[in-house]
Amino acid sequence: MAESTVVPPPLSQGTGYGVVVGLGAAFAIGMVLVTRSLKRTFGEDNETIETFMVANRSVGSGLTASAVISSWLFSTALLGAPYLTYWYGIALPVWWANGQSTMICAFGWLAIQAKRKVPNAHTLLELIRARYGTMAHILWIVLCMINNMLNFSSMIVGASSAVSALTGMHIVAASFLLPLGVVIYTYFGGIRATFLADYVHTFIIMIILVWFTIKVLAIKEIGSIGALYDAVKPLSEHNPVEGNYRGSYLTMTSKESVFFGIIHIVTNFAIVFLDTGFWQKGFAAEVAAAVPGYILGGNAYFAIPFAFGTVMGLSALALEQTPAFPTYPRRMTDAEVSSGLVLPYVSTAIAGKSGAVAVLLIVFMACTSIASAQLIAMSSIFSFDIYGTYINKKPTNRQLIKWSHISVVGSALLISTLATAFYEGGVDLNWLLYFLGILICPGCFPTAFALVWKGQTRAAAITAPIAGFASGISVWVGTAHAYYGGATIKTLGQTLPCLFGNLTSFLVPLPVTLVISYFWPNPSFEWSDLLSIKRIEDDEHGQVGAKASHFDAEAYFTPEKVRYMKRMSRLAVYWGIATFTGQVALWPLPMYGARFVFSKGLFTAWIVVSLIWLWIAMSIANFYPLVDGGLKKIWLVMRGQQASGYNSEGVASESLADSAPPTEEHVQLSVGEKTGCTELEFLRDSISNFQKHQLR
Repeated sequence: MAESTVVPPPLSQGTGYGVVVGLGAAFAIGMVLVTRSLKRTFGEDNETIETFMVANRSVGSGLTASAVISSWLFSTALLGAPYLTYWYGIALPVWWANGQSTMICAFGWLAIQAKRKVPNAHTLLELIRARYGTMAHILWIVLCMINNMLNFSSMIVGASSAVSALTGMHIVAASFLLPLGVVIYTYFGGIRATFLADYVHTFIIMIILVWFTIKVLAIKEIGSIGALYDAVKPLSEHNPVEGNYRGSYLTMTSKESVFFGIIHIVTNFAIVFLDTGFWQKGFAAEVAAAVPGYILGGNAYFAIPFAFGTVMGLSALALEQTPAFPTYPRRMTDAEVSSGLVLPYVSTAIAGKSGAVAVLLIVFMACTSIASAQLIAMSSIFSFDIYGTYINKKPTNRQLIKWSHISVVGSALLISTLATAFYEGGVDLNWLLYFLGILICPGCFPTAFALVWKGQTRAAAITAPIAGFASGISVWVGTAHAYYGGATIKTLGQTLPCLFGNLTSFLVPLPVTLVISYFWPNPSFEWSDLLSIKRIEDDEHGQVGAKASHFDAEAYFTPEKVRYMKRMSRLAVYWGIATFTGQVALWPLPMYGARFVFSKGLFTAWIVVSLIWLWIAMSIANFYPLVDGGLKKIWLVMRGQQASGYNSEGVASESLADSAPPTEEHVQLSVGEKTGCTELEFLRDSISNFQKHQLR
């Protein structure tokens, strides 16, 4: 970038290091103390795999919904929605939002299906191995690792660029220091610490987002929603948007927005379905919390890119014409925009250093929140699916915990190194957003079918992702060469090569798996085969011992609970269809075809609805977890009172989640009473009972 275009950072490097290192250390210490308090009060011992990886499958609806919202609060989303709105106009935030909300709701169906069919699973990969064997397991390890690494590294790339622009901190230093505090509390607290950190981070982020949307509309340079409309509408005359109706920023007829929406939707289906962190949160939720948590979280999340992206992106267009904007009198360069600097510049324009600090905080919070989930997800792959499957086939609880800890640290170093490589190679946030799906979309349909379709065979499950991957890469590179004369970083990051590559990767595996499965069926598979997956109970953090509780299939698969799970499964399907229909088919697509520019009245109503939706999202993310049992648990922890059902050492005398039979009104996940039977008798009885109440 030429020297004349360099915008000096509004904050000092000391502020950057203070937030990234100091605040990270403070969160780490706080989460470690909270983890110890939970062990003392509720017996949640993070030295056991069941607690470390799936929180004893006891997380309620409120915390699940908040964690789901947090799972999509990527720094890429907070930075990306405003800058793409700045480029393409008011249509883009809707496509960003429905490209994330829809698949969260869809995943609620997979979450309850997991409760029905693999109640003991810890990871997605464990399910794949139990159903399809070693070769498929290794293939999914590769797919999931690519998914998690590219998601995690793209977030670090965007966050590091923002931190550098705000504070002058070197991007490489930010890439390695941002995950530092997360490593500490994830190392000690496991997934329960992830849920709690998600909640705290989301609480702060949501308040700042609401403040930003109010503040930007109230400053003198804008002043009102109507004034924002008046400032943005004439811009199409001087800087028209190619592919938009009349070049306007205020139209839903936006070709690039639709292209982005298609890429975003197919990519995010794959991101969710192949993100082992999403699966672990689904496994960790109570039976009664899985579907409500994902539906509430998914629909609440829609407001964040919709409201925040619309207001901040359009405000950047308006403020860019005023002396308050950091780049005035010039427009932002493409490099600045694609690096995610629209939000940092707008925040500085509307609130000076306070605005810059606020953006620094939300970027840090979003980055560390996602980092915690991704570290747990990646550590589970290394410890559980690689070490515990192929290196040490009979690991003790202590060994699995040890390798989980090692994997947390190793994953952080790996991702920071990858993010640095992207930066040094000239790969920015926008390139990664468009490219990601080409590598991960091939596993989307085969992964979903592994849990919901008994007919998918081992050969189909293995062949389909490989065919999709090869086809997608070929179309991506071939299209770039055909349209732009070569395959370079610049041409491969263009919209059309990424669009065609993503669609090919996503769609090719579907006919492949259907054809292979129907012509070479495998009728011997039954869902009861998945009960071979066992929980990892331990005796004093060592070998599985006589004192360990076992999963009681008879207590779990009661007629009442089976009916409840079937009903919730249908509800998840209905919500998934309704969400896609409403947020994609009935909203932006008809408005795309209508070919009109927003009137001031429609624009005002549009912004008001988005802001109301954002306030509702804040209420769900921040306050519902407190109402849903959070306040009671906080009170018990503050009083130092031991919850009933645990002895003085914090060890469960009986599983609280299993202590009462499930009902239609409130179904809890059961670990079961101590049975005293042998493993062979237990497995035989479990399979027999599962078949008795087979879930169709």
